[in-house]
Amino acid sequence: MANQTLGLDSNLYQYFQQVSIREAEILKALREETQKYPMARMQIAPEQGQLMALLVQLMKAKKTLDIGVFTGYSALVVALALPFDGQVIACDVDEEITKIAQQFWEKAGVRHKIDFHLAPALETLDQLIAKGENNTFDFAFIDADKSNYNNYYEKVLWLVKPGGLIAIDNVLWGGKVANSDIQDNRTKKIRAFNEKLHQDPRISLSLIPIADGVTLALKK
Repeated sequence: MANQTLGLDSNLYQYFQQVSIREAEILKALREETQKYPMARMQIAPEQGQLMALLVQLMKAKKTLDIGVFTGYSALVVALALPFDGQVIACDVDEEITKIAQQFWEKAGVRHKIDFHLAPALETLDQLIAKGENNTFDFAFIDADKSNYNNYYEKVLWLVKPGGLIAIDNVLWGGKVANSDIQDNRTKKIRAFNEKLHQDPRISLSLIPIADGVTLALKK
C-alpha cells in the first residue's frame, strides 16, 4: 500500500503535485493528522482522492459507497464532491481510528452526507441488498481487507446501477503482484482478483497506475 504514486522519483512526484493537486485545506489537515498514526500509509494519496472526486462530479453521482474508512479521507473527498443531498454509506470495523474520520467530517460540514456503519462491511452490504437497494448506487470505493476484495466486489456489483463505477484500491500492491516469487496470501488474493476482473464480461475495465494502483470497473 502507498500514499503516493509508485514509480515516480521525488523530483517528478513533487512537480506532478505542484501542477495537479488542488487539495482543500480540510483534506490537507486530515492527511497531516493521519501521519501521526503507525498505519498512515493506509491513507489514499491526494492525487487518487482528486481523481475520485473528478469522477464523481463527471458522473453527477448522488449515492455512493465507501468500503474501508480508516481516518476518513476517501469518504470526505467524495462527500465534498457530492451535491448537498448526496450520500456516502461508509463501512468500517475500527471504532477508534474512525473517530478521527467523524471529527473531520463534522469540521468539513459534510457529516449529514455520510451514513457511517460501524460493522463488517459484508454485513452492511447484505443489509442493503436485502432492503432492495440493488442497482441504486452511482459510485463505490473498495479499500478494505484484501482477502475479502472478491466478496466486496460481487456484492457491490449488485448494488451499483448499470453505468455506475466501482473503484478498487491497492491493485498493484507495491509491485508485489508482478513478482511471481512473492506468494503470500494477500498478494495471491489481489493477483487472482486482478486476473478475474480482466476477464469479467459484466464490466468495462481500466487499471490506473496512480498511487498503489486503482482499478476502475464500469458496470455494463
